[in-house]
Amino acid sequence: MKHFLRVVTQFFVFLYCKCLWRGLKFVARKFTGNCELQRICYNNKHGARRTLKIESSLRFSKNELLQSALSIHPDKVEKTIEDIMALKKINPDTNPQLGISLQASLLQIVGYRSLVAEVEKLRKEPYDCENPEHEDMLMKLWKELRPDTPLTGRISKQWCEIGFQGSDPKTDFRGMGLLGLHNLLYFAEHDKATALQMLHDSLQPKHNEINKPEWEQKNLDKAIGYSFAIVGINITDLAYSLLVTGALKTHLYNVAPEMPSLLHFQQTFCYLMQEFHRFWIEEDPSDIMEFNRVRSKFHRRILRQLKNPDMALCPHFSASHLHLVNL
Repeated sequence: MKHFLRVVTQFFVFLYCKCLWRGLKFVARKFTGNCELQRICYNNKHGARRTLKIESSLRFSKNELLQSALSIHPDKVEKTIEDIMALKKINPDTNPQLGISLQASLLQIVGYRSLVAEVEKLRKEPYDCENPEHEDMLMKLWKELRPDTPLTGRISKQWCEIGFQGSDPKTDFRGMGLLGLHNLLYFAEHDKATALQMLHDSLQPKHNEINKPEWEQKNLDKAIGYSFAIVGINITDLAYSLLVTGALKTHLYNVAPEMPSLLHFQQTFCYLMQEFHRFWIEEDPSDIMEFNRVRSKFHRRILRQLKNPDMALCPHFSASHLHLVNL
């Protein structure tokens, strides 16, 4: 029965997409005198609400030019907009705003694809202790998080003080590669006060009745928080998942006026770190063994928020605060 209902549902979805939807588009164009792209641009403000609809329109178009617009190089965006205007027989002189709006949205679309490729490249690059640049980044991370404590050696149990699992942090970067290190260092450098506060909180005793000297003689996993660096790598994985599945489009299309960049992704990571820290405290888990449960619940909450097309996870980076005019 379930299989039958699934088949029926798929049939009606197919019927809608192939027949009813195209018929409605034809009627709307005849009635308004505007093509679908014009109606989207004129009826939706700049941001995810508009760009997601343009992206969907281009993807499901029967025209090869419109479909291929989603995968062009950023340098070809302006020429592609000209070709689309010509295809749709839209005079750019009498519709100047349309070209500007389409260009902004198309830059967001191709920029998102480029960002996914850039992030994927960092994720696939393993940490190499023979690479001076990699080692320099790791040393900077220590200095940012432990400015008053010299590191006694490259291989040292001191790394556990900032939340790595053992004496050599390189083993913890295997899952996320250099992406995890890039994010942790960005957080420590650009939001240092918050990063230091979170690190401090993560090292506090879980229960107030345990005094500090007594706790220091116990294992670090008795902390209220977690291992700071390991959580940073986990939240990097969460941010990466949101990016590659497309869930992060809502946020990035609302905060990036044109092409989303690695900077936007790293700012999003900082936000997710802060929010996860608050969420962890609210959940009040009994110990670190509950980490996966709390992380999954946090992930679901972020996904729910991103279903709102007007959502910007980091309001202070939102497009409305970037003084955009007539996009």
